[in-house]
Amino acid sequence: MGKQEILDKILPNGKGVWVPIDHGVTDFPCEGLSDIEQTVRDLIAGGVDVIVAHKGVVDRYSDLCEGTSTSMIAHLSASTRHGGKNSSNKVLVGDVDEALLRGAVGVSCQLNIGSKNEPKMLERMGHITREAYLNNVPVLGMIYVRGSNVDLIEGDSTNGYAHAARIAFELGCDAAKTVWPGDKESFTKICQAAPIPLLVAGGPASGNSREILTMVKQSLESGGSGVCMGRQIFAHPQVTSIARALVMIVHQGLTVDQAIEKCLL
Repeated sequence: MGKQEILDKILPNGKGVWVPIDHGVTDFPCEGLSDIEQTVRDLIAGGVDVIVAHKGVVDRYSDLCEGTSTSMIAHLSASTRHGGKNSSNKVLVGDVDEALLRGAVGVSCQLNIGSKNEPKMLERMGHITREAYLNNVPVLGMIYVRGSNVDLIEGDSTNGYAHAARIAFELGCDAAKTVWPGDKESFTKICQAAPIPLLVAGGPASGNSREILTMVKQSLESGGSGVCMGRQIFAHPQVTSIARALVMIVHQGLTVDQAIEKCLL
């Protein structure tokens, strides 16, 4: 399968519902990830386009995606809560060739701009996007604005996330994870910063279905291309239902009320 065919599957009509479940490396125990096989099955049942996971999870469970609309992407960056001053330094723990052999259809890499280790992470992302380009494989850029060196331009209502999206595009990512800045006008500016699909994150789990779905709907109306949302989905009391509701909003254009009614949230 060529890169465009993969993109057409994981971003049908340019939009996607992607669920990262890589959190167990950073911090565990983690609500929603104790029985990770069941979580994967629940997400597949919900019809999500992509599950983003570390290579061991991809290796063990990617076969569950066969014959479904769901694919797995391998996240190649890692750090843990025990890293102290280096906890924001995302190092590489795999490569593109290995990810493909383990069952992934694409890869993901994280960069924290403003971190003291930003230069090394920029270099790592450049390495991964080069490997992916040579292997005809899609790349998700998870680029966050966090660290003691963050230097925001005066008047930047996006809090640096327009710059983050631009970095993802210019370094060769095919899609990027971004954040909701709190209003549609600022999110529109983020989306205008890069001509690649931008998928909105969810933040800490809240369990508030209407709040989650409303934010996603507003992000779509502002130029977003869907979600790359972890804890709001896998730690939700009704994993399959919230996943299915997001699929309906992102891919079918349903309203928040319609999605809630159909999914019994």
